[in-house]
Amino acid sequence: MKHNKILLILSSLMLVGLFHLAPSAFGQAKSFSFSFSTFFPAPHRNTAILTEWTKEIEKRTNGTVKITIFPGGTLTPADKCYDGVIRGISDFGNSDLAYTRGRFPLTEVFYLPLGIKSALVATRMVNEFYIKFQPKELDETKIMFFICHGPGLLHTKKPVHTLEELKGMKIRSTGMSTKIVLALGATPVAMPMGDAYDALSRGVTEGIVCPYEALYGWKLAEVIKSTTEDYPCAYFSAFFVTMNKDKWNALPPDIQKTIEGLNKEYIEKAGKAWDEIDKEGKDYTVKLGNQIVALTKQEGEKWAKATKPLFDEYVTTMKAKGLPAEEALKFCLDYLKKNQ
Repeated sequence: MKHNKILLILSSLMLVGLFHLAPSAFGQAKSFSFSFSTFFPAPHRNTAILTEWTKEIEKRTNGTVKITIFPGGTLTPADKCYDGVIRGISDFGNSDLAYTRGRFPLTEVFYLPLGIKSALVATRMVNEFYIKFQPKELDETKIMFFICHGPGLLHTKKPVHTLEELKGMKIRSTGMSTKIVLALGATPVAMPMGDAYDALSRGVTEGIVCPYEALYGWKLAEVIKSTTEDYPCAYFSAFFVTMNKDKWNALPPDIQKTIEGLNKEYIEKAGKAWDEIDKEGKDYTVKLGNQIVALTKQEGEKWAKATKPLFDEYVTTMKAKGLPAEEALKFCLDYLKKNQ
């Protein structure tokens, strides 16, 4: 009997010891420190939203996961960000899919003149698109979520009410928006956003296509006089937030679950934030006395018709690559028809 009591006491002590040696509430004994690269400057609202997201991860994991953001492309420039995450230059990355044209072919559907009216709707759509299609082109990293800016519209030094008035005008644009500008009969001029203010000021360009946000964020409202709300052919950009796959796989399942739950929340928060800064940009340009031109229904149909060949081009090109282009385009058009 005495022997059994000793065994019982020893067993109890072992259990207590195992309890104290057990992992923390998040399934591991060690902490994780990660780097995050984004090309957005530190003061930008997008950087603020991502910073809030990283702090919330730290809070919900009781300090187990800490993420340091490196803004302004200091770790990797915008067009090298995705590859930088794959190679481990940064653990997380945030950039625009369009900055590496051809690298993510199926997702180029996002850059067509789909006619979006809200950053929140676009953000929701892109995230649902990813869940549905799971593009293999994005398999090399662990996608957290996507963020979209608001409608890309036409902003000019003189009012534009019709396609005829736009013809031949020099318009700053990049990527797919260059093709949109061409389809509308204007002359695209490619340059970094940082050069746009000076180009408009000196008359090197006569306009720019971008969201309202840039009129305040980049102070472009000071060098334009009018905005044409060409919503029927408005475009947007899709910004990925992604993580190195090996680093993700090294995280315990409970931490992965916590982060994935938070990602769903920030799809909504980020989309709403971009709509808010679009409003700031519009309010700012109106305050400066700039004109807002709303296309008539008939004129809007003309602009949409002029850009329609870009849809056909996308489908033909992507089908040749063996990609479900028709399904991808239909998904986006049906989504917007139902949700806008």
